This record gives sequence, C-alpha cells and structure tokens, in this order.
Amino acid sequence: MSDAADPLVLFMPSGRRGHFARGTLLIAAARSLGVHVESVCGGRGICGRCQVEVVEGAFAKHKIVSAADHLSPVAATEIRYAEKRILKPGRRLSCSATIEGDLVVDLPSDMAVNTAVVRKAVDTRVFPRDPAIRLLFVEVPEPDMHAPLGDLDRVFAALEADWGLARPTVEPSVLPLLQKTLRDGSWQVTCAVAHDREEDRPHLMAVYPGLKNEAYGIAVDIGSTTIALSLSSLLSGATIAATGAPNPQIRFGEDLMSRVSYVMMNPGGRGEMTRAVREAVQAMIDTVAAEANVSTGDIMDCVFVGNPVMHHLFLGIDPTELGQAPFALALSGALALPAASLDLTLHPAARAYMLPCIAGHVGADAAAATLSEGPHRQDETMLLVDVGTNAEIVLGNRERLLAASSPTGPAFEGAEISCGQRAAPGAIERVRIDPVTLEPRFKVIGIDIWSDDPGFPEAAAALGVTGICGSGIVEVVAEMFLAGIVTEDGVIDGGLAARSPRIVQSGRTFAYVLHETAQRTLTILQTDIRAIQLAKAALYAGIKLLIDKLTGPGRTVRIDRIALAGAFGSFIEPRYAMVLGLVPDCDLERCKAVGNAAGAGARMALLNRAYRREIEARVSGIEKIETALEPAFQEHFVAAMAFPNKHDAFPSLARVQALPNRDAAGMPLPGQGMSASGTPERGRRGGRAGRTA
Repeated sequence: MSDAADPLVLFMPSGRRGHFARGTLLIAAARSLGVHVESVCGGRGICGRCQVEVVEGAFAKHKIVSAADHLSPVAATEIRYAEKRILKPGRRLSCSATIEGDLVVDLPSDMAVNTAVVRKAVDTRVFPRDPAIRLLFVEVPEPDMHAPLGDLDRVFAALEADWGLARPTVEPSVLPLLQKTLRDGSWQVTCAVAHDREEDRPHLMAVYPGLKNEAYGIAVDIGSTTIALSLSSLLSGATIAATGAPNPQIRFGEDLMSRVSYVMMNPGGRGEMTRAVREAVQAMIDTVAAEANVSTGDIMDCVFVGNPVMHHLFLGIDPTELGQAPFALALSGALALPAASLDLTLHPAARAYMLPCIAGHVGADAAAATLSEGPHRQDETMLLVDVGTNAEIVLGNRERLLAASSPTGPAFEGAEISCGQRAAPGAIERVRIDPVTLEPRFKVIGIDIWSDDPGFPEAAAALGVTGICGSGIVEVVAEMFLAGIVTEDGVIDGGLAARSPRIVQSGRTFAYVLHETAQRTLTILQTDIRAIQLAKAALYAGIKLLIDKLTGPGRTVRIDRIALAGAFGSFIEPRYAMVLGLVPDCDLERCKAVGNAAGAGARMALLNRAYRREIEARVSGIEKIETALEPAFQEHFVAAMAFPNKHDAFPSLARVQALPNRDAAGMPLPGQGMSASGTPERGRRGGRAGRTA
C-alpha cells in the first residue's frame, strides 16, 4: 500500500480497502489486504480463477468515482484466455489488470473463496398453522343435461359445500385448463385457494387433477449485509430447506445511507440495486428448491421483511426520501402483491406479502422480530435489539411499545476496522487476553480449537488467519478494557509498552498486536477503538432515549429481558456486550441471543395468516422515536462513549464480572470517566479487574 494520494481501492463484499500506487497489480493489492483471490496458475492468466468485476459509479461516502477504465487496458493474456474459455463481459483477470485510478471491485460469488459465512440460522420453532394459501380437495358432480351448470360453477358449489368457501375470484390462467383438468382427475380435483383476510373474497389460484399434497412458501429476511431464506411446507408447516447469501448490494455501499447516496448520484442506480437483490433472491429460491427436490412451480406464497431501504429497493421504490428528514416512507402498511411483479419465477399465481414498516428507519424486519419475540404479549419489560449497520430497537411490554433506530455504522461487521472483515473462514471470532501477561488467545472461523491449543499452527497455516470479524472485534476491545490495555475513555495505554511487546507505537498513539505472522500482522489501532466507541455509543444512546420516553427523563426502568437479534447479535456474548456498554445492565441469564428473529417472524406470517393481522394491528400502536430529532441524544451519546458508560450503573454485570474503576454495585467511582465536555481525560489508567473464565 502507498499513501493517501494514491488511488483508493475497495474490495467487495469484504469491505476491505487501501491506497495503492498506479501500476499495482489488482491481485497483489487484494492479497496485501488479506482479500482471498484464488489463482492456481501463478498469475499467468491461464486458470481464470482470479476474475473480478469493476462496479462503476460515484461513491459519495468514499469521495471517489469508480470506472472500468481505472484499470489498465485489456492485456494480451486476457484476450488469449477469452478466446479459449469464458470471460463474461465486464470481467477482468486481476493477475493481469493494474490499478490506474479509484476503484470499487467486486469478487463474483462464483469465483470467491473464503466467502462470508451467513450466520442467520433458521428458527425451528413450531407455530400454529393457518396459511393464507390452502389446498382443498373436492369431488365435483359430473355435468348433467337436466342441470346445465358450468364446470367452474360446480367447482364453486363443491368448495362451498365441503369447505364453507364462498364464491371465489378466479385466476385467469385457470379458465382455459379447467375442463381438461376435471376430466383428467375423474371429477376429483385439488383447488389451490388464496384467502389471506377473512373480509376479502377467496381467490382460486389453480386446479390440479386428483389429490395434490405439495404446496410451499418462502420466508425471506433481506438484510443490508445478508439475505436469509427458508422454504416451508404450507401443509405441514415444516421448514425443509434454508440458505443464506451476502446481499449483492454491498458493492454499491456498505451501509444504508451509502446506498441511498448511490441512487441519488447515479442515474439508474435504483434499478441496478433492485435487480441485484431480486436476482439474488431468485438464485436462493432455486438453491433451496433443488436441495429439497421441490419444483419452484409449487412455491405459492412468499413473505418478505427488511429495513425500510431494503424494503423499498426490493419493491423497486426510490429510497431517496429515506435519506433526509422527515425520512418519509413511500408506504408503511402491509402489502400483498403478485410474486411475478417482483421478477420471481415461482407458481404463476404465487402471492407475496410484505410486513408493515414501523417508521422511516425501523422497518418490516423490526416488525417481524417484534412478532417473533412478542414483547407485546408479556408483562415484563423487554428490550429487543437487532444489531446491524443500522440498529433497530424495540422496548416495552403489553402496555406500551416504543421503537427507534440508531446509526451504528458498519464497524460491528468488520468495516472501518483496520484488520476487520466480514465473518468468513480465517476470521478471528473469539478473543481472550491474559490480564497479567497481556498475551491473547483466540478462535478462528473454520478452526475448532483455540490458538494456544496443540495443532493450531498447522491448521492456521492451511486456512490462514485473515482478519477479525464483528464478534471478535467486540471481544478484543472488551478484553483490552478488562485487562487495562484500554482505559474507560477508550485510550490505549502506551505506558504498558515497557511491560509487553504487544503494545506498540503507532504514530502519535499506541496499538495492540493481536496476531503476527510473516505474511500479515493483525493490530488493533486507536482508530479501531474509536470506531467501536462511536458505534456502541450510538446504539446505547438510542436505547436510553426509549427508556426516557418509557419512564420519563432521569428515571430508570428495570429491563427484565434483553433479546439480541440478527446475524451479528446472535454471536455477541452478552457479557461482552454489557462490558462495552452496547446494552444496559440486565441479569445475564436473561440477556440472550435470539438468532434471526426477523426471519422467524417472517416464517410465522407465512404459516399463519393470524400473525399477519396481529403485527398489522400492533405496529399502528408502536410509538416511534426519531433519534436525530431528540435533544437528549447527544448527551446520552457522550456518556456512552465511556466503557461501559460514564454515568449508568451495571450492578447485575458487576456481580459476575469485576469492572475497572467501578465499585461492587457497578457504579462509577468518583472522578472516573470522561470530562464534563465529553473529551477523554488523559493520564489515568483503567484499573485491573478480576476475570471470569
């Protein structure tokens, strides 16, 4: 890498970036950042495994314009390769192309190795089944010259007699095939009927000869980073296949506002992102259908959830209004529409249902998580937090629910961290630091043993230790704080350099060396600590605003239960979340990761139409708090920059984890914390703490 005057290159979907001198081979730049680009031919342009694509457009967040001609002209090796093998339009061989300007480079999924691990596991809970689409078997009387009733009318009569179903509307494609279907089935047929709302007329989607007992639906959580999809039987309610994939929109921007900016600055940007996410969903549908040996033509119902920007882009709606106050949604209520209108190839008459959005930055995914975890069904006060690039927060109980979003940014997912990366094989995900020696040990995704266990060096040599993902970042910063390496104000204590070679000078500040090999050194910089402080302070400040609204400013409320949702939230150890001050104090036994709660809520809405009515009714009563407009946000934000917090006590945490500069009740000791202006007070060292195993 070179200096800041050189071209900036971003590699997607990992989010890694760096400045490189013009003329640098693209594959060399990628590897210097720990981005795995496969090449089995030694860079001779023969294997074609190092193919990449340049994403063109203006990227306001990074203040660059990426263009295909910012790579060197097509080389002779690429021309020879394309003559013998397939080199798709727009793709380049990174072993031949050199950097000539600013670039955003995408590693195509069919070329990527060490791809991101999608950690939104499907929820396997059993829900009462009452789907919006049912298969109804009927025996239809044969035609009678003395009762000249049409075939369709006799189907209607059979549906009403056997199933109490009033005369439905009919899918036009049913009509030309109906008579043949009845005769092929010897007057016994199965009717696929959609009936979501009781007040609406049912809809006859299809008629099959004889008995048909296969009908399926998909539930999809479209996250800004990952997409999770499950395939369920509408007859049994069982989930029979599930998959996940990175959201391809990452190449247009890591966070939501970057994607909104991309739409604003690039004509056709909205269409590009809509097409990318729809194609990704279709590919995932094809994957689960093949895995379960199911025809996509038997998938008749779909439920989708996502944050407001993802919601709008998937529907083909320009999200520009969500990028500025008053953050107006194009639509907030639930939506039912034909799946074909979303460019999905399923049953020709398949239906799609979108859960309602709560507010401008609290979307259908938060509504689905609320449906899944049910704070509105209990007396206890529950805090539900979906931690992502834009954290969504719900607080309350059956009496009152409040919701807000908080702009945490992508730091928790590895971006904006010097050695950060998304969760993938080779990423450090667990960290422990000895408080006496300051030596670390860690676990890596893809290796089952810890770094100090026998056999780890050999396993790491084969896989590689490439960076640190979100859960690892949280743990290493928390461990550095507990070991006294980082003060409560977030300053790496350079005075410890004399005690441990792990503490090194880095410019005007200090850094902590987590792992070092001949190929790569993973170091936690002061700027990394600041990125985590800013992210966690934004999240905690949003939570505090909801607490203020629930109880009144200055008063406290006992939070009986905390649910950490989402891919990242599911892999945070609750103890470390509290040590850093991501969430308020709570009994650790009642602070739990709940997995992909948004996906679970989507599956509930797929399998039981009553859940759709439940969340539609409940969303209208949720009080929405816009953090950007609340005067107290800045005050809460400044206090939350400290570890775990400048003012708030953590008595439940203190019972199981001694905290630096805190008494036995988890209260800040006098004179500790940040200055009244909110700037770090220099010259104090975070005290040592007792440790738990």
